[in-house]
Amino acid sequence: MKKVFIISYLFVTCLAFAQGSLDYGGGLKFKVNDDGSKYMRFIAWNQIWLRSQELNPGSMIADEPSTSNTDIANRRLRLLAYAQISPRYMIVTHIGINNQTFTNGGASGSANTGGYGAGKKPGLFFHDAWNEYALILPQEGKKFSMTIGGGLHYYMGLSRMTMGSTLNFLTIDAPIFNWPLIENSDQFARQVGIFAKGKYDKIEYRFSINKPYATNLTPTDVIDASNAIAVDNNGNAKWSKAGYVEYQFFDSESNFLPFKVGSYLGTKKMLNVGAGFYVAPESTRSSVNGTIEKHDTNLFALDVFADLPVGQKEKKMAFTGYSVFYSYDFGPNYLRNIGIMNTSVADPNFVGNRPITGVGNSQPMIGTGNIWYTQAGFLLPNAKEKPKVRIQPFTAFAHKNFEALDKSSNQFDFGANFFLDGHHAKITTQYSTRPVYLAPNETTSKGELIVQLQIYL
Repeated sequence: MKKVFIISYLFVTCLAFAQGSLDYGGGLKFKVNDDGSKYMRFIAWNQIWLRSQELNPGSMIADEPSTSNTDIANRRLRLLAYAQISPRYMIVTHIGINNQTFTNGGASGSANTGGYGAGKKPGLFFHDAWNEYALILPQEGKKFSMTIGGGLHYYMGLSRMTMGSTLNFLTIDAPIFNWPLIENSDQFARQVGIFAKGKYDKIEYRFSINKPYATNLTPTDVIDASNAIAVDNNGNAKWSKAGYVEYQFFDSESNFLPFKVGSYLGTKKMLNVGAGFYVAPESTRSSVNGTIEKHDTNLFALDVFADLPVGQKEKKMAFTGYSVFYSYDFGPNYLRNIGIMNTSVADPNFVGNRPITGVGNSQPMIGTGNIWYTQAGFLLPNAKEKPKVRIQPFTAFAHKNFEALDKSSNQFDFGANFFLDGHHAKITTQYSTRPVYLAPNETTSKGELIVQLQIYL
């Protein structure tokens, strides 16, 4: 009975990936033994972006001053494989590339013209690589389970979206500030460490202790302590700690893999509330009158997630909503400006007011302060018994209030998912605004339109 329950649990877990698809089933899976308790599964996905962008003042693409840009780019090209060697032991590997444009994102050293010209031949790297062992298996009639593991992992705590799956976002992408360490003290939202995950009745927990990647930015020396600016410099990095605890009111959610679903398209009835943290001692530094001061990183979040079927069952309508509040403290006046797949550089000959938040599509993304983010979408009713396309309009709102800037900012996303086969084959359109700071208290706004083509198998 125990073995049958475990196999059934794994099968249901595989189906959780097939949100909204009637035909996909358990995906590409190879059984190693007759009963299927030992197997390997592969997941591959591509996300291609077509973009039309307004650029920040003072932008230049290649050697040409530019106020706008249109392009097509590889947002994510990935392959994930995991093997269940026994009911207790599993290995996970995840490789791929991100953010390849016509000007950047290529292999190390790629530039100029030729076989390794600008943007060409990006290098594959590991996103995840960990082993795990189930100390206490999820069993019928038992409320408590626990699995421990170690390696390069995604159990980074803080919020649901910090561990979000990139396969089934409600909006076209994550807002990025949900990964507050991105590509500084982590490797694409991961760190190497040891984690524990499990459930107790309707409570799901995830905790980890990790060794952050080394950072060594040099702080700018200032005279007035109120003007001190913390930068990422953790020296011999101290161990970070992270955790996330969630209460699931209705359906139970799989924790087989760390990737949290963004939209179930009504295949589950979900209402979850969660809280998380990430702390790292002496992870940033500032300088005042030649004296270096070290600062701790203390990050906290509260969130709520809902995915609820609504209306007549045969219409298969659903509401999806998510709201999160982040409290970030990286040290005084810490601020990072980020532009996703930013193709621009600064124009040295630009005459005018340069934005303090960078060129291209750069914006103040992460910093000491508070962020409130909310998204909502509605899966429209079936027009036919077997519709060729399902449509899910959505919107999102972000309010950022950073210590380094005198003025807070608001930004919006509007769009829709067009599901050809659930999340497995979809087209997403989205228009987004972003703040452009010409001074700490002076802002304007720019926009961009993105069309995404996604397939995953």
